[in-house]
Amino acid sequence: MTAPAAVLRAEPAASSSAPVPASPPRAVRPHEGMPPLDQDGPPLSFFEFWPMWAFYPPIVLWALWQMVRWRGVLLPTVANPSFPGGGFVGESKAEILTMARHHIGDWVAPFVAIDRPAEPDGDVAAEAAAALATLGAAGLALPVVAKPDLGCRGAGVKVIRTEQALRDYLAAFPARARLLLQRLVDCEGEAGVFWVRRPGEARGRIVSITLKYFPYVIGDGRRTLRALILDDPRAGRLSHLYLRRHVARLDQVPAAGEAIRLAFAGSHSRGAIFRNGTALATPAMEARFDALAQALPEFHFGRFDIRFADFEAVRAGRDFTIVEVNGAGAESTHIWDRRTGLVEAWRALMRQYAWLFEIGHANRRRGFRPMRFAEFVAAWRREKTLTPLYPPTD
Repeated sequence: MTAPAAVLRAEPAASSSAPVPASPPRAVRPHEGMPPLDQDGPPLSFFEFWPMWAFYPPIVLWALWQMVRWRGVLLPTVANPSFPGGGFVGESKAEILTMARHHIGDWVAPFVAIDRPAEPDGDVAAEAAAALATLGAAGLALPVVAKPDLGCRGAGVKVIRTEQALRDYLAAFPARARLLLQRLVDCEGEAGVFWVRRPGEARGRIVSITLKYFPYVIGDGRRTLRALILDDPRAGRLSHLYLRRHVARLDQVPAAGEAIRLAFAGSHSRGAIFRNGTALATPAMEARFDALAQALPEFHFGRFDIRFADFEAVRAGRDFTIVEVNGAGAESTHIWDRRTGLVEAWRALMRQYAWLFEIGHANRRRGFRPMRFAEFVAAWRREKTLTPLYPPTD
């Protein structure tokens, strides 16, 4: 009989000096600890939810030019030589976070990584029990955030608060695929901090900050949740993202003043609200992220996704927890602020790709070798095959 779950790596809980300790569930005000959410002007930009085929062609053409200019098709895969494939495609979150826990452990949310069996025998209760034992051995307990080891754009991210929820998640997760159970950082504050350092430069710099706001509707004691979503200026235009996520309670009438959070994952494609916070960077914040980034071996280009209770503390360079480190495939997501113009968004991504290929070229000259094309295609195919199979995102 196949073992219920194979544990790949159990990263122990952070010491008592961890910047943001775990805390019991509490009532949280919407956007608590974040800069005030600016809601003036249009709720969405006209291109914010264009399909990829409509938005990205100029970026693809620019990337093709960079391949010719720097004489390398897969140079992005060597932008971060210590990351699998540079973090460009098909990278393992567990491998990257394990390295980060080793070098900057107090700043990174602890986790365990688990393999689903190749041939699940249907005993999901045994799998869940094994996963809970693994959590306990690592000093962790429910609630946790479950996420695929291989995935992007918030696919398959879910808060697990009960053993039954863990069983349901495991039952819906594809066989022969790896998942992470990570300590829940139960804060309203989330941001993506994009950092770049060319090889040979003494210091890197923050080039983008995305403030991520979780969408809410507020009950009035009269309308159903469905009506609140449909009547909201922004949520009503993205109802396809929210209605199916809350299908079990759409006909309930929330109490007056009750705040209903519509999404958990800090992903734009899953309905989070993005604002450009790049101008809010401070010297202390720059220094902190530069120190963290340079502590990671051969890390030159990528985005830290962080959670925190108070953004002013983050600006002072303290009191935040890293939940993911994204490499060469990361995006400067501040472009999804609804005030960003289309040409401005394209310019930001073109600038990002110019840095990416320049860094890859420099690392190749230093002796690092990009992925082979067959490896790249295999990693891309596995990611595209698994993504539709993951459980629904919270």
